[in-house]
Amino acid sequence: MGRGARGPSMHDVAALAGVSHQTVSRVLNGFEGIRPETRDRVLEAIERLGYRRNLAARSLATGRTGVVGVLSPDNPTYGATSSLFAVEHAVREAGLQPLITTTSGLPESVESALEFMYGRAVEALVIMAPSRSVLEVHDRMGVEVPTAYLLTGDERGRWSVSADQSKGAEMALQALLAAGHTAIQHVRGPLDSTEAQLRSDAYSRFMAQNSLARLPILEGDWSPQSGFDAYVRLDPRATAVFCANDQMAIGLMHAASVGGRWVPDDLSVVGFDDIPEAAHTLPPLTTVRQSFREVGTLAVALLTAALEGREPPDVEPLMPILVERDSVGPPGERKRSW
Repeated sequence: MGRGARGPSMHDVAALAGVSHQTVSRVLNGFEGIRPETRDRVLEAIERLGYRRNLAARSLATGRTGVVGVLSPDNPTYGATSSLFAVEHAVREAGLQPLITTTSGLPESVESALEFMYGRAVEALVIMAPSRSVLEVHDRMGVEVPTAYLLTGDERGRWSVSADQSKGAEMALQALLAAGHTAIQHVRGPLDSTEAQLRSDAYSRFMAQNSLARLPILEGDWSPQSGFDAYVRLDPRATAVFCANDQMAIGLMHAASVGGRWVPDDLSVVGFDDIPEAAHTLPPLTTVRQSFREVGTLAVALLTAALEGREPPDVEPLMPILVERDSVGPPGERKRSW
C-alpha cells in the first residue's frame, strides 16, 4: 500500500458483503440478532479485505475502549516477566487489548506511567508493584478504574493475586529443618519489596516457633551477584541458607564452590520461584514453585468480572509447591571435593 493510501473501512466491508455498515458494526459487536448467512458474508468480507477494526472509532461509538493497562517494573525479575506474559495472554483471550508500560518505581516515573495510561482511557488496570512506593503513588493519584495488584503479596486484599509467600518460605525452611539443619541463615530480597518482606518475616517467625537462633538476615537485590556477594558474609555457624529467590541462590552456590565448599555436603541451599535454570545448576536447586501463569490469569478474571458488572470472584492466595532436588542434605562432614 503506497504512502497516503488508506486501509479498508467498515463501509468497504459493507459494500463487499452487500449489507449496511450498521450490520457490519453489529457483527463486530457480537449482536445476536444477525442471520447466520449474513454474519458469514460479513466475516468473509472482513477476511478478504484484511479489515482491521479502528479502536478509536469503536470507543466513540460504544463509549468503551476495551483496553486494559498493565504497569510493569522496568527491570523485571523472572517472576514479574512470567506474570506479565500471563496477563497479556489472558487480556487478549478475554477479547480486550493490553496497553503495557513500565516504571522504574521512582514516584515521578510511576506517576508519569499512570497518567499515560489514564490518558488513553484504559478501562481497567493491572498494577505489578514489587515495591510499596508504587502503591503509594497509585493511591495518591486515586483509583479511577477497577485495579488488580500483582507482586504485592496480600497487600490489597481481594484485589491482590499472588502465591502464598509466607507458606512458601515455611516450606523451604521446613525442608531444611527436616534434613537436620538448625543453623539456617536467610538472604532476603530488597528492603522495599513487599514479597521479600513477607518471606523474611516468615523466616523470623519460623525460627522463633521452632526455638532456633535467628542468624543475621543478609540483604540481596534479587540478582545472582548479590547472592554471590552474600556468601562471604555468612555466619560461620550456618549449615544451610534460605535465599529469597533462585537467582541469589545460584550466585551463592557459585561463591561456595569458589570458596572450596560443596553443596549440599558443606552447605545446603534452598531458593524460591523455580526458574528454568534451577533444575540445571550443580547440584540442581531445591526451591519453591509459584504459578506465575495462574496469578496473571486470575488477575484478569477479577477485572473482566468487574467490567461486566459481575461480582468479582474471591481469590485466595495460591498454594506454592516445594520442588525437592539435590541442594539439600544433612549437615555433616565434607564428602567430596572439586
